[in-house]
Formats: sequence, C-alpha cells, structure tokens
Amino acid sequence: MVNLSDLFARNGSTCRPWPRVTVTEAEWNGLCAELAAGRLTLSALFGDSGAVHMALLEEDTGRLALASLPCPTGAFPSVARHHPPAARLERTIRDLFGLTPVGAPDLRPWLDHARWGVRAPLGAAIPDAGAGEAYPVLPVEGEGLHQIPVGPVHAGIIEPGHFRFSAYGETVVRLEERLGYVHKGTEGLMAGRMPEEAARIAGRHSGDATVAYALAFCRAVEAARGVAVPERAHALRGLMAELERLANHLGDIGAICNDAAFAIMLAHCGVLRERVLRASARAFGHRLMMDRVVPGGVAQDITVEAITGVKAMVAEVRRAFPALVRLYDETASLQDRTVGTGFTKPDYVRTFGTGGFVGRASGRGFDARRALPYPPYDRLPFEVPVRADGDVNARVWVRIREVEESLGLIIRLLDTLPKGDILAPVPAGGGEGVALVESFRGDVFAFVALESDGRVRRAHLRDPSWFQWPLLETAIEGNIVADFPLCNKSFNCSYSGVDL
Repeated sequence: MVNLSDLFARNGSTCRPWPRVTVTEAEWNGLCAELAAGRLTLSALFGDSGAVHMALLEEDTGRLALASLPCPTGAFPSVARHHPPAARLERTIRDLFGLTPVGAPDLRPWLDHARWGVRAPLGAAIPDAGAGEAYPVLPVEGEGLHQIPVGPVHAGIIEPGHFRFSAYGETVVRLEERLGYVHKGTEGLMAGRMPEEAARIAGRHSGDATVAYALAFCRAVEAARGVAVPERAHALRGLMAELERLANHLGDIGAICNDAAFAIMLAHCGVLRERVLRASARAFGHRLMMDRVVPGGVAQDITVEAITGVKAMVAEVRRAFPALVRLYDETASLQDRTVGTGFTKPDYVRTFGTGGFVGRASGRGFDARRALPYPPYDRLPFEVPVRADGDVNARVWVRIREVEESLGLIIRLLDTLPKGDILAPVPAGGGEGVALVESFRGDVFAFVALESDGRVRRAHLRDPSWFQWPLLETAIEGNIVADFPLCNKSFNCSYSGVDL
C-alpha cells in the first residue's frame, strides 16, 4: 500500500508547498488502489512531455501531494480503470500528449473532434482535416427509447456543448455529454511566457471565475519562487474573490428560477448582481476584476471612496435579499419544480471529490478556504453551508447561504484591511509550485513549473467542473426532459474550464 505519508517522507522535491515525487509503476498502481478505496481524493491528473502527474488529496489531514510517473514508452497504467473520475482527464492527456492509458475503459477523444488528423502537441496549431468520423456515442438499448440531440449550438450566448438524451417518452433514461468545442490551447499559450503574461491567460481560462483562476496561478508561481505577498494584497485578493462569488451566486439563483418560469427572481437578482459588478468596477477598475490579481500581489489598490461604495452595495443587498429568499421559499409552484429534482447521490459526490455548491448540497463539506486555508481566509471566521438533500433546491440554498457568508466576509475584510504595499517583486528563477483555491464553483487546482530564466515551462489548471459534469449526467436520469435546463443551471458547470 502506498499513501501520502510515504510521498511526504521522500526528499528532494522542489515543488512547494506540497511535494512532487517521481513514483514507479507499482507505486502508481498502489495510489490508484487508494483512490478506488476512497482513502484519497483525485485532485488533478494531467500530462507532460513523456510523463503523467496525479495530484492526490488526503481530506482528513488537508495534505496534498503530486505523484509523477515517467512514460518512456508513451503509455501509463490507467487510473480510470480503478477510479472512474479520471476517465475524461485521461482522454485529454491522450489528445494533447499522445500518452495512452493502458486498460482505460474509455479511449474516445475529448478535445480532438476528429479534425486534428494526428495528435497535436501542446499548443500546436490544429490542422483542419474536415468533418471526420462520427463521434461514437455510448449505446443505449431498450424498447420504446428514442434519442434527442441538443446542441452543440444553443440559444442565447452560452458556450457550445452537445447533449444526447435517451428518453422513454418524456423521462430521461440516459444523458451523454460531448464537450471540447471551446479548446483554446490555454496551457500551450502559457508555456514560454513570463508569469505576468501567463497570469493574464490563466485569468481567461474560465472568465466568470477570472479572480479565482488568476489567484490559483499566482499562488503557484509565488510558491515556486518563495515570494512573500504583502498582507494588504492578501486582503484585497480575498475581497475580489468574495465579490466574484457574490455576483455569480446572485446571477445563478435568478437564472435557476427563470428556468422554472419564475422570471421575477431573475429580474431582482439581476439588479443585485449588477450592483455588485458596478461596485467591483469602481473598486478595481473592471467589472469582473480581470487582470487585477498578479504574481506578487494585486495590480490596483482600493480607495477610501471605493470602500464606501462597496459597503453601500453590501447594505443594499442585505436589505433586498431576504425578501427574495422568502419569495423563493414560499412560492409553491417554484418549489414544485426544484424540490426533489436533479438528485445527486452523496456516494457519487464523494467518489468524484466534487466540490462547490454541487458537493456541499449532497453532504460533502469540502471548501479549500477551510480545508487547506490560505490568506486571508486563514484569519477569517466563516461558515461552510452543507445540505444533504442533493437536489436543485439544495443547490439553491447552498448558494443563498454562501451569499450571506460572502457579504459578511466582505465587510470583515474591509474593516480589517491592513496598511502597506500591494505588490512584492517576483525574482526570476526556476522552481515548481502548486495551489488550490476556492472559486464560486469549487476548488481550482494550479501547477506551475518555471525555467531557470523565470519563464513558464509547464502550467496546468484544473476546473472544478471536471468532477461536476459527469454527475449532471446522473442527476437528470429519471427526470423529464423539460427539467434538464433547470438541473443544468443548478450545476452551472464551465464549458471552457474543461476544454483547456
């Protein structure tokens, strides 16, 4: 048996703050067995030139380690063979690096939509090889079943994704997702750049979580170079992260209700979300606060006038939000659509290590701000709301409680804002760093390896949606087709985040 204690006992790791250890194939298989037994949680699985890396979390102790396996033959033992959450990650590794997971239950491409011709190396241009062969959708058999294809192009401005429903009448028997349509070569674009440039790309990996992604990337860079970020910068980063969480949760609550034909909640929540975005723009010069978190700190300080504006916004949300919560809770027709719909099994959540409101609505209380505390959350009291219902209603209520917690955190951060610098220099040099940051969707993982001249050799970003999209497929089973938009919005997974 191989466990994280064995990995921590190894010497010579240059990765900070958690070790990266080169393992043998036997040890790799041993770690897979630990995942299958539920004693470890898969935090990330990604490829490199001639190697694969697996980030493993021990939730009871809050420890994380990175196991690396060299692949001189271009193959590695499949993790998904023992642990299903690894399946799509392995498909991505095969597409980007040509490394084959031996024994994998699913070898279909993920990012390659039969247009690359040959496996494209990381960051390479994608050749246009024509339409290519049809994607092999998993078969579903049974009398009276019919298929309903939806997408990849949808109404509105949402990102592209294909959903194949197998239904018996109106009841969904199976859903299969086909994503990968917004592959941008994000990680290839970061390679070879200085951290300041790469941070801008990281912040665009999934634009609605730009603060969280930039923060995860920057914390990994700072860990690699041993940078001490000023306390004021830590507080401003936390402020931005909570403003981002607040804006997204308000938008989601309204949008979920709108998908249940209760548009008044969308209108009122939309007004409050707009107040948050305008306060963010006044405080940091950008509605989404893009490019404000930078290696070494933050790019812009907050003024006294902006602090007053943010506090006024918080007061307005606190006045208006309770009435909206009562409206949601006391509208029987709305509850009829959300209660009991899109149930997600707690066992699935634990197996997939699902974070964010999806995990917390089904009993998994993991929150990176609490489990692996980082500044400024290591000095701030706050509650992590957890429910066991596992349905659309539970995911709404987790968001409601997190809105209330974020409002309190914003005021505490402003009232205790330290004085001093907002940026520390990042010295050029090599090294490796890992970070885990809580976005509004869940935990974002970042790994960064720097060359001796300070440029990025390899950067990997793992979106929480990797472990949420598969559970959406299970949540819709047994529900009617018309409830899919409601279930889908209650998950609000990122398309861009899993398309790299």
